[in-house]
Amino acid sequence: MSKQLFIKTDEQRQWLAKLATVEQSFKDRAQQIDEDSVFPFENFKKLREIGYTKITLPKEFGGEGLSVYDAILLHETLSSYCGSTGLAASWSIQNIGEIFENRYWQSDTLTSFGEQVKNGATVNRAVSEFAMGSPVRGGKPATSAKHDGEDYVINGRKNYTSGAPDLDYFLVSAWIEDDNQLGFFLIPKTAQGVTVENTWDVASMRGTGSDDLVLQNVRVASSSLVEIPSYSTGFKLNGWLLLIPATYLGIAQAARDYAVKFATEHSPNSIQGTIAELPNVQTLIGEMDLALTNARFTLYGVAALYEDPAKKSEIINEVNIAKHVVTNIAIEVVDKAMRLVGAKSLQRANPLQRYYRDVRAGLHNPPMDDLTIKRLAETAIQNQLKEKEVSV
Repeated sequence: MSKQLFIKTDEQRQWLAKLATVEQSFKDRAQQIDEDSVFPFENFKKLREIGYTKITLPKEFGGEGLSVYDAILLHETLSSYCGSTGLAASWSIQNIGEIFENRYWQSDTLTSFGEQVKNGATVNRAVSEFAMGSPVRGGKPATSAKHDGEDYVINGRKNYTSGAPDLDYFLVSAWIEDDNQLGFFLIPKTAQGVTVENTWDVASMRGTGSDDLVLQNVRVASSSLVEIPSYSTGFKLNGWLLLIPATYLGIAQAARDYAVKFATEHSPNSIQGTIAELPNVQTLIGEMDLALTNARFTLYGVAALYEDPAKKSEIINEVNIAKHVVTNIAIEVVDKAMRLVGAKSLQRANPLQRYYRDVRAGLHNPPMDDLTIKRLAETAIQNQLKEKEVSV
C-alpha cells in the first residue's frame, strides 16, 4: 500500500513538497557520508533552512506545531533520502515534541528554550554510558552533579550521543549525589568543560555522529536542572518514540524502490524481457509490499491512537509494539531487496548494502525487542490475575 494513502492534510502535502527540495542533494551525499563516517552538516543546514528542526515545537512557541502522526509521515520520507540524517534528526525533534507536549520544564525555561529552537537549535538527551548499559534497563549513571554554592558541577562521559557534532544543547542525565536522585541538566554545547570526542566508528548509521560527550567540571546554574524524573524504568507513554521506527521504515522503502526499479530495467541475455517478469522476482516484490503495508498500518495506526483523547489513556504497549514490528519488517524488506538484486547489492557503490547495515541499528534503539516482549507477557499475566480476582 502506498504511503500516499496515509496523507490526510494539505499541511502534510506542503511539508512533503518542502522535503522534496532537498531529496536529490541528500541522496547524492549519502554514500560519501557513509564511506567517510562524517556527520552530514550540510544536510542539517538545509533542514534548518526549511524549518524542519522546529516541526514539533508548538506554534505558541514559534514552531510548526506538527503532531506525532504528521512528524512520522514526514520523517519516513526524509529517512528514505539518508538514513544517518534521518536518525540524527529524529532524536532532536522527538525530544522537542515530548518536552513541550508534557510541559516537563518550568514555563520560563520552556519559553526561552523554545526561542532557541525556533531559531534552529537542536537538542538530544545524553544518557548512555558504557558501564551502565542501556538506560532503559535501569542502570544508575556514573555522571555526577555536585552542589557548589548556587551552582552544580558536572563530571562524566556519555556515549552514543547522536548528532553530537552539530547539537546546540545536551540534556544530560546525572546523579545528584547530595540529593541521591537522578536529574536532567540542559547544557549548551558552548559551556566551558564540554567537549565532543569523535569515537563513532561502527558498521551502520555511520553519519549520525553518535560520539562521546565529555563533561569536565562543567559549572551550570541551578536553573539548568530542568527535570527530575518521577519514574525510573517503569512505563512512560511517549508517542514521539514512533519517529525511530519511522526512520527505519523510510530506509526499507528506499530499498524496496531500488529493487523494483532494478527489476524493471535488468535484462540478462539468458531471458527475454526483464527479470520483473520472473515469478520468483514477483514473489519478492509482492512480499516486500505486503510487509511494508503491515508496517504502515501498525505505525500510523498507533500514532492515530496516541492522538485520540478517547484512546490515548488505554495505550499500554502499542508504541513499543510499533517499534518492534516496523524495525524487524524493515530488516526483512531490505533482505528481500538484496535477494532480488543479487550479488550486485553487495557492491560498496550500491545503496542496498548501506540500507542493510543501517536498518540493523534499529535493533539497538530503545525499546529493545526483548523488553517489548517481556512487557507484553507481564501485561497479559497481570490482566489475567485481575480477571481472576474479579471473578472470585
